[in-house]
Amino acid sequence: MLSMRPAVGFSVRVAGTLLLAWVAAQICMALHTPLPWMIGPLLATSFASIRGAPTLSWNPFRDTGQWVIGTALGLYFTPQVTALLVSLWWVIGLGIVWALVLGFAFGRWLHWVHAPRMEGLDRATTYFAGPIGGASEMTLLAERAMARTDLVASAHSLRVLIVTVVVPFVMQFSGWHGLDVAPTFARQIDWQGLVLLALCTGAGAGVMKLMKRPNPWFLGPFLVATVLTMNEITLSGIPPWLSNAAQMVIGVSLGVRFTASFMYTAPRWLASVALATVVMIVVCAGFAEGLVWLTGLPLPTMILSTSPGGIAEMAITAKVLQLGVAVVSAFQVCRLVAILLLVQPIYYWLYIRKP
Repeated sequence: MLSMRPAVGFSVRVAGTLLLAWVAAQICMALHTPLPWMIGPLLATSFASIRGAPTLSWNPFRDTGQWVIGTALGLYFTPQVTALLVSLWWVIGLGIVWALVLGFAFGRWLHWVHAPRMEGLDRATTYFAGPIGGASEMTLLAERAMARTDLVASAHSLRVLIVTVVVPFVMQFSGWHGLDVAPTFARQIDWQGLVLLALCTGAGAGVMKLMKRPNPWFLGPFLVATVLTMNEITLSGIPPWLSNAAQMVIGVSLGVRFTASFMYTAPRWLASVALATVVMIVVCAGFAEGLVWLTGLPLPTMILSTSPGGIAEMAITAKVLQLGVAVVSAFQVCRLVAILLLVQPIYYWLYIRKP
C-alpha cells in the first residue's frame, strides 16, 4: 500500500489540474475569449501554480496534444496551399533572418541591462535566453555552455506565456478572423481513416524521436500529415473535441511552469523579459506590416507568422481564428528549424572561436 501512495498522489494531482483547466475553458467559452481551450487552462494553472497549488502536467498528455495539433495543421497543406508557400520562399527567408536578428538583439539587451547587477551572469546565459523559439533546446544548449539554465528557461517560458495571451486577444478585439487566404476544404470524420492517420503520424513522431530531433511529437505528425495532404491522400478530419482537448493539455503544460519559486527567481530578470517581450510584439507587428506591403497577404496572418511566440501556440491561434494557418505554420516551422541549426554555430563563432 505504501508503494502505491506516490502514484495515487500523482494521479490525483494530474486529474485535479485537468479539472481546473476544463472549468477554466468553460468560463472562457462563456466569456467569448479567444482560444478558450488553451488560454483558459493556461491562465488558471499559471495562477494556481504561483499560489502554491499542487498542479501537475503529465508529459504523455502534452505529447499527445502536440501530436493532435501537428496532425491537424498538416491537413491544411493542400497542393494549392503548397504552391502558394513555394512562391513565398523569399518572404519566409526574410522572416528567418528577422527572427535571428531579433533574438540576438534580445540577448544583447538582457546582458547590457543585467550583467552589471547580476554577479556571474555570462554571455552564454543571455545569448541562449534570446532566440525566438526552441525553448527546451536552448536550455539544453545553455547547460552545455555552463550557463544559468534557470534564467534561460524562465526567459523562454515567460515570453511564450505573454505572447500566447496577448496576441490572440489583440486578434479577436481587432475583429480579425476568417481571413484565411487558402482555407482547407471541410473534412468528414472517418473513424477508420482517423485510426490510420493516427498510426501514420504516430510513426512519424516515433521516427523523429529515434533521430533525436527537437519537438518530435509536433514536427513528426506535422510533416507526415503535410506529405499526405500534399499528395491529396485524405484519410479523415480531426474531431473538434479532440482538438480542444489537445489545446487544453498544451495550455496546462505551459501553465504549470510558473511556480511560486519561479516568480521569486530574479524578479528583475523576469520584469525585463516581460518588457522586452511586449516591445518585440510591437516591432514584429511593424515588420509584419512591411511583409504585407511586399506580399499582399493579410496583416493578421503576417503578425502570427513573425510573432515571438511558440510554434504550436501561434499555429493554434491561426487555426481557431482562421487566419492563414498554413502560412503561419510554414513560417514558424522554418524559423524553428533555422534557429535550431544556426544558434549554436553563431554562438561559437561570436564567443568561442579564437582570433
